[in-house]
Amino acid sequence: MKIVTDCAADLTKEETEALDITVAPLFIQFPEGEVNSNEISPDEFYRRLKNIAPRIPTTAQPSSGIFANIYKKIFDQGEDVMSIHISSGLSGTIESARIGAAQLSGKVVNIVDSLTLSGGERFQVLAAAFAARTGKPLDLILERLSKIRMVTEVIYTLETLEYLQRGGRIGRVQALTGALLHIKPIIVVDKKDGKYSTIGKERTILKALEAITEHIAKVYGKETPLWVSVLHGQFAEQAENLAKLVKENVNVSKLEIMRISPILGVHTGPGIVGLAAVPFHLMEELD
Repeated sequence: MKIVTDCAADLTKEETEALDITVAPLFIQFPEGEVNSNEISPDEFYRRLKNIAPRIPTTAQPSSGIFANIYKKIFDQGEDVMSIHISSGLSGTIESARIGAAQLSGKVVNIVDSLTLSGGERFQVLAAAFAARTGKPLDLILERLSKIRMVTEVIYTLETLEYLQRGGRIGRVQALTGALLHIKPIIVVDKKDGKYSTIGKERTILKALEAITEHIAKVYGKETPLWVSVLHGQFAEQAENLAKLVKENVNVSKLEIMRISPILGVHTGPGIVGLAAVPFHLMEELD
């Protein structure tokens, strides 16, 4: 079985190559033209983002035709397909995948709504790829992805809400707009519908990082071994600060610091920092 996902999963190039994962492109539409998010580095993206301020680019999901072509190539190789995508609560990508799959008569694509994004989506994709590589059956993989989905936390803060506001992606965060643009919100991805929800706000980034750490400690306690991915846009120093806080306050089996995909940076700006966390055993057993 081959795994298909999208670039919102924040996989590294090494991971996609080692696990033979196909990544469908999402597109960033700058005034001067469209860019495949897979083909622009985070730093180049943020340079271009700053150059067009106060405007921001728009984003576009893969077309159903792109998905149909991806699936056809895999089926032609004699493989089954599992396609895992960014939350339906945040993007129409999964609907494009379903329409693309429907174009292949007599073929079944196992499409999974991750109900999350970034590091949380990545955990599900990696788990599925680990399992597929070792020949685990479909029902076991789907069961494990469901467990991972229910216990993964994706939480972050922003230096400013300006980009969410300009891009019209405030959603349930809208109570923090206007005069409170400089408040640092604590935003989670809701497991029920895969949409953003605000669970707190702080006046400084340091306080926001402490609140993120407290949330993770409250959810998992201090005994559960965790795989933690700290993610940031162009905020390396604060990512290091968050990593330090997490290592001091929860049981970390694996910790990495990563950059988020430019496709997500469109709506957050460079000042995003947060993490994705999952109990380590849910990933370890499938490797």
